[in-house]
Amino acid sequence: MHTYSLAEKILFPSVSLDNKRLGEELRGKTVLITGASSGIGKQLAYMLASIDVHLVLVARREDRLLAMKKNIEMKSAKVSVCRADMRNQTELKTILAFLEQLPNGLDVVVSNAGKSINRPIRESLSRYHDFTRTMDINYGAPVQLLLSAIPALEKNKGQIINVSTINALLIPIPHWAAYQASKTAFDTWFRSAAPELNAIGIATTSIYLPLVKTPMIVPTIAYEHAPAMAVEHAARIICRSMYTKKKYCKPWWLFFLELASVCFRWLFELLVPIALREKGKSDENH
Repeated sequence: MHTYSLAEKILFPSVSLDNKRLGEELRGKTVLITGASSGIGKQLAYMLASIDVHLVLVARREDRLLAMKKNIEMKSAKVSVCRADMRNQTELKTILAFLEQLPNGLDVVVSNAGKSINRPIRESLSRYHDFTRTMDINYGAPVQLLLSAIPALEKNKGQIINVSTINALLIPIPHWAAYQASKTAFDTWFRSAAPELNAIGIATTSIYLPLVKTPMIVPTIAYEHAPAMAVEHAARIICRSMYTKKKYCKPWWLFFLELASVCFRWLFELLVPIALREKGKSDENH
């Protein structure tokens, strides 16, 4: 794990992980991880490599998945690779068909694949595809995947883990309309479906992560020096949720931001347009 600054140590306290409990919980089970070829998904797969578990890894980059399979199977886990762009219906249906053929079904689904996009509305006027593509990967695909997986998860009394973002619980911010709409849509769907899933024996966990140092944040220059959680830290949180079965995992400080989002929304909506106008004038002058 990369070295945390003082601020990051305060914001992201260390997470204890009981590897024995994790191993006992997952032994002999099948775990599906989407977005598995990089970032959090990749780190999570390697953290589970020493367990007698069947990992089904889904991502677009098959070469990376095959390299992971080779490395992970040198330990205890078995790996199945599913190359697919989950925005593509044909490829997504191939994954669903593969999952239906698993002899013991699914035990855990980690919905981790996602797309981030930071673009002002004025730059999106002729880019409607920004919204459809983001909605497809962040909302449509995971809903379709889970609808297909629910019967097997019900039979095995399994678990669904949604790797979400703190932004889904906070006031929306400019330039992130496509991303926030899609992530909030799936978060709302999942929380709405959770009581029904719990009633049939499927555990549900929503993990609200802050900014994480993954390749996905690299294009956003503003994040270069912002406090960010290490991918190893995020993966440990996911691993821990597999045996604690907590319904929600949030940063300790998120409550205060949620409260501020409610109490000071009017102030935010008043001041932010002013700040954006001033920034626009400044950019024109330069």
